[in-house]
Amino acid sequence: MLRGKRIFVSGGAGVIGQALIQRLFHMGADLFVGDLKPRPNHWHLDIRYRQGDLNYLTKEELLEFSPHYVFHLAAAFERSTESYDFWNENYRHNVKLSHHVMDCMKEMPELLKVVFASSYLIYDPALYQFAEPQREARSLNEEAAIYPRNQCGAAKLLHEIELRFLSEFRPFESVCARIYRVYGKNSRDIISRWIQALWQGEKLTVFRKEGIFDYIYADDVAEGLIRLAHSKATGIVNLGTQNARSVNDVLTVLKNYFPSMEYSEEPSDIPFEASQANMDRFMALTGWRPSRQLEETIPELVEHYRARANENVRQPGPHNLLVTSVSRKVPLIQSVKQAIAKLGSDTELIGADLNPECIGSHFTDRFWEMPPLRELSVETLIDYCKRNHVRSIVPTRDGELLFFSRMKETLAAEGISVMVSGTEAVEACLDKLLFSAIGEEMGFPVIPVALSIEELRHEGSYVVKERFGAGSQKIGLGLSKDEALLHAGQLNQPLFQPYIEGKEFSVDLYVDSKGTVKGIVARTRDLVLNGESQITTAVDAPLLEQTCVEFASRLGLYGHVVFQIIVDASGQIHIVECNSRFGGASSLSVEMGLDSFYWFILESMGQELESYPFLRSKRNKKLVRYPGDLIV
Repeated sequence: MLRGKRIFVSGGAGVIGQALIQRLFHMGADLFVGDLKPRPNHWHLDIRYRQGDLNYLTKEELLEFSPHYVFHLAAAFERSTESYDFWNENYRHNVKLSHHVMDCMKEMPELLKVVFASSYLIYDPALYQFAEPQREARSLNEEAAIYPRNQCGAAKLLHEIELRFLSEFRPFESVCARIYRVYGKNSRDIISRWIQALWQGEKLTVFRKEGIFDYIYADDVAEGLIRLAHSKATGIVNLGTQNARSVNDVLTVLKNYFPSMEYSEEPSDIPFEASQANMDRFMALTGWRPSRQLEETIPELVEHYRARANENVRQPGPHNLLVTSVSRKVPLIQSVKQAIAKLGSDTELIGADLNPECIGSHFTDRFWEMPPLRELSVETLIDYCKRNHVRSIVPTRDGELLFFSRMKETLAAEGISVMVSGTEAVEACLDKLLFSAIGEEMGFPVIPVALSIEELRHEGSYVVKERFGAGSQKIGLGLSKDEALLHAGQLNQPLFQPYIEGKEFSVDLYVDSKGTVKGIVARTRDLVLNGESQITTAVDAPLLEQTCVEFASRLGLYGHVVFQIIVDASGQIHIVECNSRFGGASSLSVEMGLDSFYWFILESMGQELESYPFLRSKRNKKLVRYPGDLIV
């Protein structure tokens, strides 16, 4: 039934998710998975993966995939007693996330069914928690009284009600599986934690070993969810084993594999639990019920964690990002912070500049008063990055691009990625004379450039600019020959170009680590002050974009780059220059779907970008730059 079906799974890299994905993939489903965690290394490349906070999932991403089924597993949990800090985490990753995912999903044209991983924590704990140990578990059916035990349970109940509400208006079905005590591979459950501790030779700490729980193996949960998707089940359905076991039973089974196991019983004021699922409805709907017990599944976990202990698996450390020369580049900083937020990581944005009082320093998480480049050795930079867990660097000023491009390979050997092109490509973009010569040799329509005005053999007006640095610095536009020569005397290394009248464009693009242009957005420069667009509008310009894609590929660029182009009255393209960095108004392209910083961070984490399509906004947008205020 699910072969060939498009299935979206939220939280698919979790303990239930990995078991579910394995089954769905072998069934022949077309999978799109989203999770905060990195993509599991052993997954097949045909599984599309989106790492990041699903609160930033867009309808466009889902519409491009157009799922038939949704398994919504993503959620945040804590142990028996929720901490004060869980107040915000529960809202963001349970309440808000579930609502957002279904807000994106509810308009999907081919959606058939939503399977929601709910929880038995919705039931009134007065039914199954006691002041004294119990001999048997209390069986809970779907009609049992509800009174959520904690924030997580309340969030699950809210989303059950949201799905019930949507079922009144939308044609897809939904089923909510109230899942009991899950344990499995790579989980934070108590059985997994105890096994890992025992492999380390640690003594266990045990509370209320008389407690009775309906432990269900993650693989069986996955099987149960698939069977619910197959069936005509809707509404609320329990998912457990209907055979609860005590904590003491768990310890007894573990003792078989760890004969020298020791544990201490600590006093606790938590109630004694005695709960299990009534699986009559599930059985009636699916004809199946989980049957595997602790004696069958714990050996699998023992072997799994033994192998992991021998592998000496290292957990990834912090992955902070350094943005240099932040100056007044607030829109750029905000675009980077948006990418970090979308990733959902604990990444800190560290801003660097020579000036400790710069405006940009107020918009970063931390600030580094960076020494001048002439005083900054690669050893000093690497030392700073290691001490501050910097794994990614974004240079933002023309004058530092060569510095970082020359260090790029050395930094990469230390696990530090830099969003900068190779040295030859950077040199070609910084030297306007070289850029013109290379472009002409490659057959691209670059505007001719000459050191001498006589070399141009041009009868009209002229442009005079500096050979190196930002093209807008001390530029002279539309000058006569005499005016051009006079203006050139004010420049350090003047270049001459013919002045071409026409419409100005900027074309932003991102070139990935394989040299492929990931995405591209053209925009008109509607109002330009001091060489930067103050008003710019995204436009559809396929010929312009294709020209830039070919040129960028031939130049061997990497990361975010910006071409400046003039299109004359006859429609002829004239390439002015290329900036091998994020531009002053490039944040419009980010809003249009050119997710350069998100893609760069993913690549610096070792992720492939095939699962992250460029989804250009269907509506062209306009950016208007204006001064703003920050209240600190």
